[in-house]
Amino acid sequence: MSPKRRICGAKSIASIGCPGSANCAPVADLPVTQYARTDDGAHIAYQALGTGPPDIVYANSFMGHIEVSWEYPPAASFYQRMAAFSRLIIFDRRGTGLSDPIVGTFDIEDRSADLRAVIDTLALERPALLGSSEGGMTCTHFAALNPERIAALVLFASTVSTIADEECPWAWTPEFYDAFLDSIQETWADPSGANVVFPNPNLADDPDARAWYARYFRLSASPALARTLIENTVKVDIRHLLPLIAVPTLVLHRTNETWLRVEGSRYIASKIQDAKLVEFPGTGHYIWEQNGADVVDEIEEFLTGVRRQHDPLRSLRTLVFTDIVASTTRASELGDNRWRQLLDRHETLSCRQIDRFGGRFIKSTGDGVLATFESPAQAIRSSLAMREAMRGLDLPIRIGIHTGEVELRGEDVGGIAVHVGARVLESAGSSEILVSRTVTDLVAGSAIEFEDRGERELKGVPGTWRLYAVAG
Repeated sequence: MSPKRRICGAKSIASIGCPGSANCAPVADLPVTQYARTDDGAHIAYQALGTGPPDIVYANSFMGHIEVSWEYPPAASFYQRMAAFSRLIIFDRRGTGLSDPIVGTFDIEDRSADLRAVIDTLALERPALLGSSEGGMTCTHFAALNPERIAALVLFASTVSTIADEECPWAWTPEFYDAFLDSIQETWADPSGANVVFPNPNLADDPDARAWYARYFRLSASPALARTLIENTVKVDIRHLLPLIAVPTLVLHRTNETWLRVEGSRYIASKIQDAKLVEFPGTGHYIWEQNGADVVDEIEEFLTGVRRQHDPLRSLRTLVFTDIVASTTRASELGDNRWRQLLDRHETLSCRQIDRFGGRFIKSTGDGVLATFESPAQAIRSSLAMREAMRGLDLPIRIGIHTGEVELRGEDVGGIAVHVGARVLESAGSSEILVSRTVTDLVAGSAIEFEDRGERELKGVPGTWRLYAVAG
């Protein structure tokens, strides 16, 4: 199972309404949502971030909610990486998210009208269009009919005809389409429903990510509206427009995706003159899943001619690892349900003490947690409080603390300092808070006292390390 990610006590606007799922994350500077107006008066919600050139307008899949998408770390990371080399504009098409509902029919011309409204409102001069999934149909339609208005077209896991026929046998079969419509009626926005599971089989073992997608879809559209959007989408066939595309085009797809098969992108690339096709490994349908950073690099090179080296962002942090002592034995004694309840209570109490002392919950490690602090003294005080809180649950824990420079990887952390912290934890005894010499040096002069535990070899880490136990 993928490790959980949760922000304890998050107070940023992006986390408002976040249910506390593992993938909810605050964003410090969430772009302001604004509205464009179509010619017939519909309001289209959009956000802009970064600075161009180039300007890139991104049309997402058939469901969308530009504010909720910021709660999901892979999506937020994708937006931020795109905005590092461009001005990125994201928007909700009519009928989804924060835009106006659909009135009457909603055909491909209406979808293009939403895109046009955003371009006109921002007075964009020949932006690049990025479309994924159904959004790729909108971008393709606009690019074919308005070549003078755009500079380039980028399509990710897109399609031009949804239902299979002799020319496009890789598209959805009528039976699959009918089953999908039924699933919308029966299990819309269910973490185990077809609309959540099928597009991203890579998340089969990540219930927290599936729970976020369920919330994302639920806040994007109701079941009836989602069904209407799908029914309108399958009526669209823009194969005849592909030869009319007269701008540089990049076509991207994950080779083993099953929701929209790669043969569709191969077909598109073969019909657009001089189109470049790039395939990535993986099964995830959404652009920000799996190798989303590689996707961004490919787009950046195509639009700017440069693929920059992205050095990892590094920062000094104090790492706190906790672990429940004899967890296997305790789980066997309690049974799965009671043990799961106890783990949930353990994580809630841990989060409370991490937040209380200014720390940041990074993830669950199964039978423990990883948190980071800017102050080693506060890390120790939080650890003492966590140990005391667990006594109320009759749940002994051990804790390892180390300070070092870490790589900031979205909502996660990495680097040698993380490995050292994990190894310090492995050396701790039951109810013991063990720290590295680095930590004791940094809190010298404080009221915190330590007991020398001597030199230790830490598995996989060069040299020997002097460790100390927090006294009291």
